[in-house]
Amino acid sequence: MPTHLGIDLAWAPRARTGLAVVDADGRLIASTSVRTDEQIAEFLAPHLDPDAVVAIDAPLVVPNLTGSRPCEKELSAVFGRYDAGTHPANRSRPWFDPPRGAVLAERFGWEMDPTAAPFTGRPVAIEVYPHPAMVSLFGLGRILPYKNKPGRTLESLRAAFVQLVEHMERVLGPTLGLDRSARWAQIRAAVPAATRKVHLRIVEDEIDAILCAHLAWLWGRRDPRMEVFGDGERGYIVTPRLPGGQRPPAAR
Repeated sequence: MPTHLGIDLAWAPRARTGLAVVDADGRLIASTSVRTDEQIAEFLAPHLDPDAVVAIDAPLVVPNLTGSRPCEKELSAVFGRYDAGTHPANRSRPWFDPPRGAVLAERFGWEMDPTAAPFTGRPVAIEVYPHPAMVSLFGLGRILPYKNKPGRTLESLRAAFVQLVEHMERVLGPTLGLDRSARWAQIRAAVPAATRKVHLRIVEDEIDAILCAHLAWLWGRRDPRMEVFGDGERGYIVTPRLPGGQRPPAAR
């Protein structure tokens, strides 16, 4: 049975990477966070198969030397008003030359072309971005401010995390089977109990990875909401489209 993998990939190998796996029915079966590529490989090893679908929160195709990729401009034109725009990826930044996600995809034999059909005997990987996905799936008016940025207090971060957990359970919980996941119960308990920002940071990447794994499952099911911004040559991002949303002309 095919597996669906979610990777909230740190740009630098010393930072924490979230990992999650859901089964063919969309049920969460494992999640964690690690740091090194070898730890990523160790976790993924039991779940790799020829029909795996992988959703990675990190740039995969970055051919441009400077500036932004067209897909980032296209996505930001749609989701920028929700504060869900993207950060520019280009090869002038050492961590994108080559992109860590592309290196992992090559290592595991994942096809990164978004036109490659899932479940044809070769694993596929797509680039995703949790913020616009949350806006679309959760029906948000703006992104949840759960990322630790200047000016955000422990109390505000904890409140945003509580909202994130509640949205995850409300919208994705029935598919992911979160009410029956022992690991999710631990994550959920850690959020309101956090007394330091680092306690929230520990579970942040894992929660994002669980969302990514759900996006991989939607992609594998060819869910009509999944939309590709960009293309396999200039770079792309896949995210659920806004309900009834209209896209502006593609960036050039």
